[in-house]
Amino acid sequence: MEMQQVRYFIAVAKTLNFTRAAEECNVSQPALTRAIKLLEDELGGELIRREGRLSHLTDLGQRMLPLLRQCYDSAITAKAVAKSVRKGEVAALTIAVARHFDLSLLTPLLAEMRRAFSGVQLKIKRGSAAQIAQMLRNGEIDLAVGGPLGESWDRLEAWPMFTESFDLVVTPDHALANRNAPELDVELFHAERFLLHCGADLSEEDTDRLAAAGINLHQAHEVDSCSDFAELVTAGFGVGVAPSSTLRAAPLRRLRHNALDLHRSVAVYTVAGRMRSREGATLLNMLRSADWSSVH
Repeated sequence: MEMQQVRYFIAVAKTLNFTRAAEECNVSQPALTRAIKLLEDELGGELIRREGRLSHLTDLGQRMLPLLRQCYDSAITAKAVAKSVRKGEVAALTIAVARHFDLSLLTPLLAEMRRAFSGVQLKIKRGSAAQIAQMLRNGEIDLAVGGPLGESWDRLEAWPMFTESFDLVVTPDHALANRNAPELDVELFHAERFLLHCGADLSEEDTDRLAAAGINLHQAHEVDSCSDFAELVTAGFGVGVAPSSTLRAAPLRRLRHNALDLHRSVAVYTVAGRMRSREGATLLNMLRSADWSSVH
C-alpha cells in the first residue's frame, strides 16, 4: 500500500467525483483510477462504486476511510517531524484558543512546558467554534482549548477541563455593582443595554435563556475580542454577559444572576491517531492533569 494511493482514495471519498479528485491531487484521472484500483486489489474489495458523474463509497470503503485517513495523517506528520529533526529546526507547537478563553489560564502551563523544551516555538491562533473545528480537521493545529465545538466526528477527542457559568460584568461604580444575586430581577434590566461576546458561540437555547432572564438581545452590542469587550464595558456602553473565566485581570465587577442559568463546558480538543510532537503530548498531559477547580 502506497500513501499516494491512500491520498487519492481520500480525495475521491471527499468529492465523490473522480474528475474533481484528480484535479485536487494534480494528477490525471486515469492515473488516479489505476492507483485506487491497485488499492482495492490489495484490500480485497471494491471501495468506490461509480454511478455516472457521481460515486459513492461501498460498505468496505466506509469502513476503510477512517483507518486510511488516520494512516495518511500519521504518515504526513511523521515525515514532517523527521524533516524538522534532520534540519535541526525549532519545534513548533500550534494551539487554537477560543476567542472567549482567557489565555492567562494557560500561561503557567506554557511557561512550565517552555522550561522543559526551551527551543519550542508557540503559535497561538484564535477562532470561533466552527473555525477551530475546521483547523483540527485540516491538521493546522496540534490541539485546541475552548467551549463546545458544536459538532463531533469519530476522531475528535475532547478532554473536559471545567464547567463555568456566565456572569454579568459591570464597572465598580455601576448601579448594579453593589447588588447581590437575589436582588437582580428581570425588571432591573429593562433600561439596560448589554454587550455580548460573539466568541462565546452561544447556541439558540443559550440565547433563549438570556431573553428569559430579561436581557434584550436585539439591542445588544456584539464584539469578538475580550479586550474590546472590557473596553466597552469600562466606557459605560452597557452591562456585559461573559463566561466566568474571562476578563479575570480586568478591573470590573462580576455579578451572578440566578435567572441566567447559563453554563458551558471548556475542554482541550485533539484528533485521535494524529502523531503528536513531544511538546504537544507534554502540554496535553499537563492540561488533562491540571487542577481546574478554582475556575468556575
